[in-house]
Amino acid sequence: MLVQILAATGVLAVLTMVPGPDMAVVTKRALASGRRDGLRTVGGITTGLLVWGVLTVAGLAAVLAASATAYTIVKLAGALYLAYLGVQALLQSRRGATSHPAPDAPSPSGNPWRTGLVSNVFNPKIAVFYTGLLPTLAPSGVSPHLGMSVLVLVHATLTLVWLGAYVLVLSKARTVFEKPAVRRAMDRATGVVLIGFGVKVATSQP
Repeated sequence: MLVQILAATGVLAVLTMVPGPDMAVVTKRALASGRRDGLRTVGGITTGLLVWGVLTVAGLAAVLAASATAYTIVKLAGALYLAYLGVQALLQSRRGATSHPAPDAPSPSGNPWRTGLVSNVFNPKIAVFYTGLLPTLAPSGVSPHLGMSVLVLVHATLTLVWLGAYVLVLSKARTVFEKPAVRRAMDRATGVVLIGFGVKVATSQP
């Protein structure tokens, strides 16, 4: 069983490190507000994974994955939220281009933990991922519920560590990103990426 868990951890680690909406959301918040808010956003994302994990073990995520209507509703809500965050970033870049930067610029509105949570909870691909892939990785010799629970915790831990380390790296280089020209370029790039992920989520299939 240990060998199976280690193999599953390797697969989940690779999938966790693939850039996606979560990383874009964390990038936006960490560069705008610093390490503390970046880490709180990571905490919200990790909590969202645990929410999906509970729903998966309870069997509710399978219902969402199987229902075209429910999937579409959650999908469009998530896409709109990502697009909203992207537009926010683009507007921020325009404000930075037309005004003198303040020494202590105000942080973006909204609770960073909630931002991470909402962006993850409204990502129906997690439901498909948990109901489609995790059962194939679950270790044998234990009950399916226990095996799935272990893998959900592993995935949440990997996400917390990976995105947390990413935030720390960003915070070390924040003096570079705080330069007006660099900041505007990053805001624009992050905004375009977030809107792109929103379109991708909106047009994706279960």
